[in-house]
Amino acid sequence: MTDTQFKPVLLALPSLTPSLALEIIPRGLTFHRFIVQTDGRTHDIVVGPEAPEGHVTQKYTNTIIGRYANRVPVATHKVERNGFTSELTPQGNQSERVSLHGGPVGYDSLPWEQLTTPPTLFSKAELSHFHDSHAIFCLVSPDGEQGYPGTLTMEVLVALLPPKTTSSTTSDMGSLIYVYRAKVDKDVTPINLTQHWGFNLDASLKEHQGADVKGHVLKIKADRIASLDEDGLHHNSYISVADAPVHDHTKGKKIGDLYPYDARAGGYDDYYVFSEREVVIPKRVPVKSLEDESFDLVGKIIASKVTNPLVELSSETSGLAVAFDSNQSGAMFYTNTGARPEKGARKKIHGGSGITDHGDGYAPGTAAFLEFHDVLAAFLKPENKDGDDTLLTKDELYNNYVRCDVTFVAPRK
Repeated sequence: MTDTQFKPVLLALPSLTPSLALEIIPRGLTFHRFIVQTDGRTHDIVVGPEAPEGHVTQKYTNTIIGRYANRVPVATHKVERNGFTSELTPQGNQSERVSLHGGPVGYDSLPWEQLTTPPTLFSKAELSHFHDSHAIFCLVSPDGEQGYPGTLTMEVLVALLPPKTTSSTTSDMGSLIYVYRAKVDKDVTPINLTQHWGFNLDASLKEHQGADVKGHVLKIKADRIASLDEDGLHHNSYISVADAPVHDHTKGKKIGDLYPYDARAGGYDDYYVFSEREVVIPKRVPVKSLEDESFDLVGKIIASKVTNPLVELSSETSGLAVAFDSNQSGAMFYTNTGARPEKGARKKIHGGSGITDHGDGYAPGTAAFLEFHDVLAAFLKPENKDGDDTLLTKDELYNNYVRCDVTFVAPRK
């Protein structure tokens, strides 16, 4: 491992005390710190280790996930989209039966390169929107890596956007966007990327350090969750949230209300399918679209704030809220159920020592991971053929985005 893959890349809004800043570690394209400064306080709203190197052992903490997010059954699968065919053999790492988050060596474990030359998967028109506070990273995944077909070239744009409006009660702190782009060199490959980031909006408050997120209010515009077996594989069936109040976040409820202590994961670890909506920004476009210098999907993402969020997480204690928009089909909600206080490290700003395996790491329930991606193993479902199948052909450009708006309302004294 080289030192450069752990050297943070800092993005910050222009100011002596920027309202938003983001530290990105090239290894795993990791959002190491997401800083919000408001009301005389500094908050880091994502959990994780103190040292960048800590992400080697505290896996899947704010990293990118790929080539395929979540769980895929270990077997040889034949896939076909629009006449293009290929085979994949995902490699087991959760168990002999299950390939998790892309396999034993997923994109979370690889060093991404920050581009200093013009990207190939974003147009001039798209790049013209940015001057400061952005970066583009790239990774090339060779044919056959972790059992997936085709050489996949990926570029990721990460940017901070300045505040737009502030009311008498709500302060607009700005926004973070990321846009995943990818193309494959032959035939067809599965792809389902996500950012595996975990939020705790109260963790930096000295009077609440070590607190869980059960007092956070979570709203998800989802009408069903995926039915999963004991290993977390999708049954290809769904459970209506109307029949499962523990999962009904449509109107917003505290995470701790009806908390599923006795569930498969001992907390939340569930995929929520968003209710039917019009998706304005496509997930795929013809790759030849890039030949047009005026091609611009990014402009639509940054044009306006998130006024009708798919997911919203807020805390009355800190006054902070994050609201999300995306073109993905759903989101995984995970409450850090696999965390163990005796293992890993907790950031100093969150009240930890920052020392690995010091006994003061994060406990279960201390984060709300919100992972936006398409339906689990969708390419295995015949009804998805040539549709929302999480497959990418050689003549298509993958386009996956998330926008996160951050706001602050002064807590009641």
